[in-house]
Amino acid sequence: MFGVLVVAAPDGRVGYLCGFSGMLDERWHVDGFAPPLFDPVARDAFWPAGQAELYALAARHAELVDGAEAVALRTRLAELTERQAAATAELRARHEENRRLRQAARRRLTEGTLGEEERRAALHALGQESRADSEARRRQDAAHHQERESLAEAQRELTARRTELERLRAGLSRQLWRQIAASYVIPNARGETRTLEVMFAPEPPPGGAGDCAAPKLLAQAYHHRLKPLALAEFWWGAPPLTGDRHAGEYYPACQSKCGAVLPYMLEGLSVDPAPASAATPGPEDELRVVYEDAWLLVVDKPCGLLSVPGRHEPRRDSVLVRLQSRSAAHSGPLILHPLEAETSGLLLVAKDLETHAALHQQFGRSEADKRYVAWLDGHVTGDQGLIELPLRADPEQRPRHLVDPLHGKRALTEWHVLRRTDARTRVSLIPRTDRTHQLRVHTAHPLGLGAPLVGDRLYGRDDARLLLHAEAVTFTHPRSGERIHLESPPPF
Repeated sequence: MFGVLVVAAPDGRVGYLCGFSGMLDERWHVDGFAPPLFDPVARDAFWPAGQAELYALAARHAELVDGAEAVALRTRLAELTERQAAATAELRARHEENRRLRQAARRRLTEGTLGEEERRAALHALGQESRADSEARRRQDAAHHQERESLAEAQRELTARRTELERLRAGLSRQLWRQIAASYVIPNARGETRTLEVMFAPEPPPGGAGDCAAPKLLAQAYHHRLKPLALAEFWWGAPPLTGDRHAGEYYPACQSKCGAVLPYMLEGLSVDPAPASAATPGPEDELRVVYEDAWLLVVDKPCGLLSVPGRHEPRRDSVLVRLQSRSAAHSGPLILHPLEAETSGLLLVAKDLETHAALHQQFGRSEADKRYVAWLDGHVTGDQGLIELPLRADPEQRPRHLVDPLHGKRALTEWHVLRRTDARTRVSLIPRTDRTHQLRVHTAHPLGLGAPLVGDRLYGRDDARLLLHAEAVTFTHPRSGERIHLESPPPF
């Protein structure tokens, strides 16, 4: 994004300043453009070394999540679960046949001509066989538990190492971000200043706050005693791979990063009122439990509630924090496929590592699935299909993701049209892979459905709320083998 600020000098002359968001050609300072709001010398004193340490921690964490050790453990646990289920089924069938034979033998003893003593001895022998079967079942259960426990202990140890790395990384990230935020000095038209850290307190500033074109331009104007008159920000150059920015088009300042910065910087100026923006509804007081047993549960998450807290706020209100306070006895909860705060619907939660691993394997093998319903802003060609567009994070515009055929990870989405209106299309979406922002990018991108989700402020247009709801989940219970299908009707 680029920006132009029309300004007036003290002598009445009118001119303009130019600025860009973030970095341009990997540089913060470019001749002719407004500089950043931090001191580069002070930043270079701590940031390169801190960033290198963060990258090292992230690499170690990735190895514990998807490295050879983690993959081997998940594979062994899945194979063990499958083998034990087969052994249990085989023993159960054998015992059922034994039970049938014993019942037939008892009928023959009742109808036969044996003496009382011989009949009692035969019945006693049959009882001994029944008790032997029960003992065999107990021995098998104990052996299975012992086998699972060794792998579960390895999983717990791996999780503990991963959790420790997450703690170290979050702590270092908070420390570095506090140093960075304290180095940003934000001025306003009255000559006052605040640091970025103070401006967002008590919450940490979002990543990239203070680096957009508008704050740079206003700060440059105040530094040279110029009066801001008019401001515009626009996209220039080739469209991003996400397909939702076009050269020469004007776009408003983002709410997440500039929503707190620009109002302060404009204090002391006579400005037009900001355009109205619909607020995201807050979370409901109660978290509705749709299904629960000793191993897992499914909750219906309201729009506006986080699935998990951010790394900077480990106790922030979220599904995970609520479930942790609800039942401290479980080693979990472990959420499978967390929903974004703006997305409502069904959330599957495991209470132990074995259940989590088994369910994770089911989704990986397409033996379980989750179905979403959504309204799209625009018309969709065709009635159904499969979108395959590889995705990766956009480091320049976090938290956005983009389509990248070369470096992106494989992403598949099955879709079906449910209904059409004059301006919108209602669709059913089944993600066959689990990628961040998969449904949002696949619907918005021109090579996907070419129609963003209604209310998608990142890839479409802001609205009252994101009209995306996880309406159904289907899986096989890892313990009972029962096929479970749960639904939650969408609130829109």
